Amino acid sequence: MDKITKKCAIYNRVSKGEQNPENQANALITFASQQNYNVYKVYTDVITGKADSRPALNELMEDSRKKLFTIVLIWKIDRLGRSLKHLLNIVEEWQKHGIDFISITQGFDTTTASGKMVFSILGAIAEFERELIVERTKAGFIYKKDGTVIGRKTGKQVGKRGKDHNPRRKSGYLLRWTKNKKTGG
Repeated sequence: MDKITKKCAIYNRVSKGEQNPENQANALITFASQQNYNVYKVYTDVITGKADSRPALNELMEDSRKKLFTIVLIWKIDRLGRSLKHLLNIVEEWQKHGIDFISITQGFDTTTASGKMVFSILGAIAEFERELIVERTKAGFIYKKDGTVIGRKTGKQVGKRGKDHNPRRKSGYLLRWTKNKKTGG
């Protein structure tokens, strides 16, 4: 029996212009062919993974909202994003639209039960992290109401300019310039 043909999108990213994104794209296209997926489009960014907003990723997300494909293929998870929060937001949005996600070199695959479980665990960890941040923030407000200062004291808190109250020695250039200005030379 023939596999049902699914439409996939391919996302690849390299950090620097001298890196070749075609290496990733070719491997992803080959994988898609082996799985009997039709490639809808290849989205390529040449930009750091730290940036949440990337031209090709933004276009991919827009097309996913239009449900133009059912699977997104990537080379490695870090090609999609570097922060767990950003990755989870992307994959959660894809799940809302019925789009699966496969990292071909790492075996991360939300089309399988184990892939969905791993994603759920990552989501739970991210939610736990968000709750801890909320708790710490609330705890910080309690201390502030009590009058306790959290963190290092700034100049405004101690009535002086900045954290370092020692006078600075003027540089040699500045001393010569000041001396010449006073003497008229």
